[in-house]
Amino acid sequence: MMIPSWIEDETEIPDPLGYGQRAVDWLRRLKHPKNPAPGHPFQLDPWAERTIRRIYGPRHEDGRRIVRRVVLLLPRGNRKTSLCAAITLLHLAGPEREPGGLIVSAASAHEQALELFNEAALIVDHDRRLAKHLSVREYVSRISYPKQRTRYIAVASDGKVQHGKTPNVVIADELHAWEGRPGLRQWEALDSALVKVPGTLMIVASTSGRGQENLAWKTVEYAINVQKGEIDDPATLPVIFMAEAEDDWTDEALWFAVNPGLKHGYPDIAGFRDKARKAEHSPFERDSFRQFNLNQWLDASTSPFVEMHVYDQGAHPVDLEELDMVQAPCWLGVDLSKNEDLTCVVACWENGEDGYQVHPWFFCPEDNLRARGERHGVDYVSWAEDGYIIPTPGNTVDLRAVETHIRELCARFNVREIAFDPTYGRSMMADLDDDGLPAVEFRQGWVSMAPAVKELERAILARRFNHGGHPVLRWNFENIQLHVDQAGNRSFHKGKSGNKIDGAVATAMAVARCAAGDVQFVTEASWFNDDMYFA
Repeated sequence: MMIPSWIEDETEIPDPLGYGQRAVDWLRRLKHPKNPAPGHPFQLDPWAERTIRRIYGPRHEDGRRIVRRVVLLLPRGNRKTSLCAAITLLHLAGPEREPGGLIVSAASAHEQALELFNEAALIVDHDRRLAKHLSVREYVSRISYPKQRTRYIAVASDGKVQHGKTPNVVIADELHAWEGRPGLRQWEALDSALVKVPGTLMIVASTSGRGQENLAWKTVEYAINVQKGEIDDPATLPVIFMAEAEDDWTDEALWFAVNPGLKHGYPDIAGFRDKARKAEHSPFERDSFRQFNLNQWLDASTSPFVEMHVYDQGAHPVDLEELDMVQAPCWLGVDLSKNEDLTCVVACWENGEDGYQVHPWFFCPEDNLRARGERHGVDYVSWAEDGYIIPTPGNTVDLRAVETHIRELCARFNVREIAFDPTYGRSMMADLDDDGLPAVEFRQGWVSMAPAVKELERAILARRFNHGGHPVLRWNFENIQLHVDQAGNRSFHKGKSGNKIDGAVATAMAVARCAAGDVQFVTEASWFNDDMYFA
């Protein structure tokens, strides 16, 4: 599990100018109507108080706040919305306000954006001291302090992009739900605006999400590395409470550790126990409990082929130079797709007696490369710049470039077979075969693929599968939706998202042929319906 050590260790938090104490004192004077205690005081429990002190206490010698970015990752029910509403008011009407200042909160959709706005408005409406000075306009999701000309607005990530705004504070709510191009553009607009004026603050407040090729994970991953001490960045404050893959989700000690509010009566422990009992008998409930109640970042697929933390253990480098030099036997799997997006060639070599090492090459049309990636929620442009995708001219994959690359691989490595699904590869197979290259059919139906999937799974689970940590291949594996038929045969599906799995399919083909060695490959009968394999 991961928790901030400074929350519980009671070490002194630097506060040379007393601004941390000032913020805590002001927040404690707020009212919250949902608190049944006499006078309805705003409940600022120790974990939240120390978070406030860490944000506002440490200062540079010239008085500037050191912390500029906060990643607040908490399970549901730990009142992060209330804390963010209080921080909003601290900058709108409290001692952190700046005349003419702008606070923006953004969420995935308008309804979600209203959660934070309504919490802030609730506090204002039930505190006469605030209500006398602040104007709440629900129809435009805005609270303003006319005397100081400060204002707060709530927007949706899929709404009008906030270009031209100059915010002092941005609160990104439930970043894991910001999807596709609209969410990315809203993030870019808000994040880039924070350099316009000094002393700005970005707060990412979220529960855990799914998958690693998305905006939220990249933000959280960086903060995790800061919290672990692997990156030195005093301007970033990670406040991350999350269970990890190896943790026992049934352990109540874990529940209390990653839910800092549990010891103070929230979330409801009886509800936790009830949901955990349901989770013991339902994979869906178990994933929900792990993600939302224990804050564990899950794989993208709801029915994954393998757990990605197990897959990631095979990220050791694959030395192509050595494999070239020793001319180790090599098998290629080729998935040509339909030309409009990714095509993949995967090379596989034996790695020990019962293991494999693979390396993929991905091809994608060069035209509209950014839009193609955004459609799937990933960054094709960066992958291309880093050499993980090979762009080909035009708006479809140039199969001539793919064929040329396969020929170059055959010239470089000791290629024993080149396995194709003949659905899109028959013409290329014929050209390669005419030149004496070992092209073979590998139909993507149950008869061929079920054993391939089984062997690939065995190698991954046995930690005998080395993939070099290639990010596009990882994304493809993460996208797999596993389907099991009545006979127990397992197959790969894209699921409703339509995200790409081409690299995983090509890998299974290459591993299957490598496992068979030089045994002659017998293809499935031509009458086999390939549509049975993919949803």
